[in-house]
Amino acid sequence: MFYGQIEGTDFVVLDKRFSELFASHIRVDRLWTGAVWSEGPAWFAAGRYLIWSDIPNNRMLRYDDASGHVSVFRQPSMNSNGNTVDNQGRLVTCEHLMRRVTRTEIDGSITVLADKWRGKRLNSPNDAVVKSDDSIWFTDPSYGIDSDNEGDRASPEIDGCYVYRVDPKSGDVARIIDDMVRPNGLAFSPDEKLLYVADTGAPRHIRRFAVSPDGKSVKGGEVFAVCTAGAFDGFRVDRDGRVWTSTAEGVHCFDPDGTLIGKILIPEIVANVTFGGVKRNRLFICGTTSLYAALLMTNGSKLG
Repeated sequence: MFYGQIEGTDFVVLDKRFSELFASHIRVDRLWTGAVWSEGPAWFAAGRYLIWSDIPNNRMLRYDDASGHVSVFRQPSMNSNGNTVDNQGRLVTCEHLMRRVTRTEIDGSITVLADKWRGKRLNSPNDAVVKSDDSIWFTDPSYGIDSDNEGDRASPEIDGCYVYRVDPKSGDVARIIDDMVRPNGLAFSPDEKLLYVADTGAPRHIRRFAVSPDGKSVKGGEVFAVCTAGAFDGFRVDRDGRVWTSTAEGVHCFDPDGTLIGKILIPEIVANVTFGGVKRNRLFICGTTSLYAALLMTNGSKLG
């Protein structure tokens, strides 16, 4: 158990709009430590627990919100990276080792949702989000095949790193975005009219796309925010459309107009975040070796 303020953590107000998003007495909690690279947190409301990945250790961990206990959820995890929750409360996982996106069914069985595009194996799916129409959108950079640390080293079969959509009815995998270097984290705006996607290539930024009325394609892709500390990896959006994103110095919060309004400093590189808790007003933060959390005065736009 950790008491008081953890060294290296703080809330930094850059714009008065950020000061309205946390109470003055709130501090960052370190809930657990012991990972090599923490990633992909996903909140399961029915069980009040969080699942996240420890990629190099080839395992998924489970934090029980009622007891504070952390246990191994799955090992081996196929070097799982990003996780999310679908509209039926099932776990959706991006697996580096098997180069696929899977769904864990209620009975524990695994369903493969995507592992190929046009007959060629995917690179190493990284992060995923589920839209209200049950379609699954995911990014596919090559980190899992670049070395043996997060999967198996291999040559790519596809000529680039893209963003894809899995059709909820046919299961067809369609390429949605083809002009990014290393697409990584992604999230929809609360009304799902916008799709934000991080690029951890060069330059390192988040782009914003307009989603078509039928929800099957995007257009635009202007730069929404440029990273000033390392790279944007995973991120989530709150109910008012603010983007809470990982960086090398912690979490950066951007207003929907693109203004960086504040930071949550973390003494480790942050890879991903998600909203959870009973009221979805707790931000869970995956630092390199640790799981952190901060209670906020806003709520996540949805589970995942």
